[in-house]
Amino acid sequence: MAWGARTVLITGCNRGIGLELVRQLLAKPSAPQKIFATCRNPDSPQCQALNELASKHCNLVVIKLEVTDDKSAKEAAEAVEKHLNGAGLNVLINNAGIMHPSTLETADAKDMLDVYATNVVGPLLVAKAFLPLLKKSAKENAGASMGCGKAALVNVSTLLGSVEKNHLSFGFVPVLSYRCSKAALNMLTNCQSYGYKADGIMCTALHPGWVKTDLGGSEADLTVEQSVEGIVNVLNGLNESHNGILIDWNGKTIPW
Repeated sequence: MAWGARTVLITGCNRGIGLELVRQLLAKPSAPQKIFATCRNPDSPQCQALNELASKHCNLVVIKLEVTDDKSAKEAAEAVEKHLNGAGLNVLINNAGIMHPSTLETADAKDMLDVYATNVVGPLLVAKAFLPLLKKSAKENAGASMGCGKAALVNVSTLLGSVEKNHLSFGFVPVLSYRCSKAALNMLTNCQSYGYKADGIMCTALHPGWVKTDLGGSEADLTVEQSVEGIVNVLNGLNESHNGILIDWNGKTIPW
C-alpha cells in the first residue's frame, strides 16, 4: 500500500466488500495507522469476523454507525475525532448499500424510499458528518496533490447506475430501485466533486464489479478478494483526473 493514506474510514464493514477492504488494508506492509470500520451494531453476531480482526490489530477501530441516521453519523464522527487526536481523516469510503429485487411492476414507494435512504441519503449524511475531518486532512497535506494521501471521498456505486449503459443489463437484472438510487449517488458524487474541490477533497464514484456477495449473488464474475484487490490498486492511483467521475475496479472510466 503506497497511496499514503494514514487514516481511513469504511462504512458497511460487517461483510462483503467492506470486510474484505479492511482485511486487505490491514495486510499491507504499510497499512494505515488507523482504519475505522463501521457497522450498524458492533455487538451483533454478524460483526464477529470484524471484531476478531480488531482484537488482533491495534490500528483497527470498530465504530457504530447507522448511515441513514443523522445523529448516528454525527456521533460516529465524534468518536473517530477522539481517536485521531487532532489529526484529520484522509479517506472516507461510503460502501454501505442495499439492493431489493424490484421491477417496474413491483417497485412501490416503500421500496424506493428504503433503498434511497441507504444508498443516497446515507452517503450524504456520512459525508457531511465527516467533512470537517476531511477538510482538516486536506489542510494538513496542503502541498500534496489530490488523492488518498491528501483527502478523498469515495462513494461505492455501480455500472447499473449508468444511464448510458443501462441497455446492456436492464433486461437481465432490472433491480429498479437499486439502479435509480445509484444513478442518484453518481449525481451526488459529481456535485460533491464541485462543492469540495476548493477544500482539496477529491470525490469519486467507484464500481467494484459484479461481485460474489450477498448483493451480487453466486453467479457474479468476481470474487470479493479479486474485486477488493482491484479497488485497492485504484485507490493507490487516484488523482485530480478522477475527481467527479465514475470508475471501475480496474480504473476504467464508466460514462454517466
